[in-house]
Amino acid sequence: MQDAREHAQRVTLAQVADHAGVSLKTASRALGGEQYVSQDTLSKVLAAATALGYQRNTAASMLASGQLAESIGLIGGDFTNPFYSVLAQSMENEIRRQGMHLTVATSGESEEQERRIVDDLASRQAKALVVVSAMSDHAHYAHVQARGVPVVFVDRPPVDLDADSVVFDNRMGGRLAARHLLDTGHTRIAFVGDYAWLPTYRERLEGMAAVLDGAPSSSWRDLLRDDAHDVASSRARTRELLALPKPPTAIVAGNNRILLGVLEELSATSMTDVPAVIGIDEPEWARVMGITTVAGDVEEVGRHAARLALSRLTDRTRPAEHVVLPMHLTPRRSTAGRDSDSEDLRTE
Repeated sequence: MQDAREHAQRVTLAQVADHAGVSLKTASRALGGEQYVSQDTLSKVLAAATALGYQRNTAASMLASGQLAESIGLIGGDFTNPFYSVLAQSMENEIRRQGMHLTVATSGESEEQERRIVDDLASRQAKALVVVSAMSDHAHYAHVQARGVPVVFVDRPPVDLDADSVVFDNRMGGRLAARHLLDTGHTRIAFVGDYAWLPTYRERLEGMAAVLDGAPSSSWRDLLRDDAHDVASSRARTRELLALPKPPTAIVAGNNRILLGVLEELSATSMTDVPAVIGIDEPEWARVMGITTVAGDVEEVGRHAARLALSRLTDRTRPAEHVVLPMHLTPRRSTAGRDSDSEDLRTE
């Protein structure tokens, strides 16, 4: 790792400019992500920086202010979701063995905020970034990679960027949830999902469609509700579903926070026949409450992400690695049928 760092520090911005055939000022503007740099010039500078192994180095001034540290940055969308605490702890455990620590920041699912955080962490000499990105296009991260800062995408894959990634097989998750509900006799299956632009939402929807389109529950698309990003909006979407002339007999909740909103609304209803519930993701309390879940191993995601970031620090030329982890169904009381006395139908 040390050899790679020393090599990156030996490469100067002037060398990058010379290699790209541009002025020093233009190279600086391009790598700094400033506007008014043509796409052709930007491509030349980024290619030169990557080829030479350039890493933007502000270490001298950062050391003087006491801000420089051996850290990896984690950027997430919404830290009220337990997914992020598990992810962060798993990463921290992994990188601590290398004498590094984790810096955590949230974008609030804002592209603009994410861009500011990325630039700030890169300028503060974060050794690598692990990102659950809210961006629809990741071209901005090419600037970060050109500075010699590896980027690993988690949960949501990179778009138009060659970078490492670790994601769940969300289509599998959608298929598992839909198949389980069909097999337990449900024909009116609702899905309360997150923001419609999220790749996780779209992939889970595609997985459910592969099972439900053409099945006895072929009207299931009328029961889709999205943009339920928090507990309050999840409760509102669930309330809409329960007020229908023919409410769903089962609800799939798109993530941890959505599941909490669905359950809160169901607990407040006076309905005699409360819908069955499946949650995608696995909060700890799901086991206590007997909630059927479809989930992957978030700790494994964190371990993979940390290892990919550390590996990229020692070998910046290897091909990008894309890890896809499986999801598993754990059936419990919430889909066991109204006559079941079982306290927990786990089959792990």
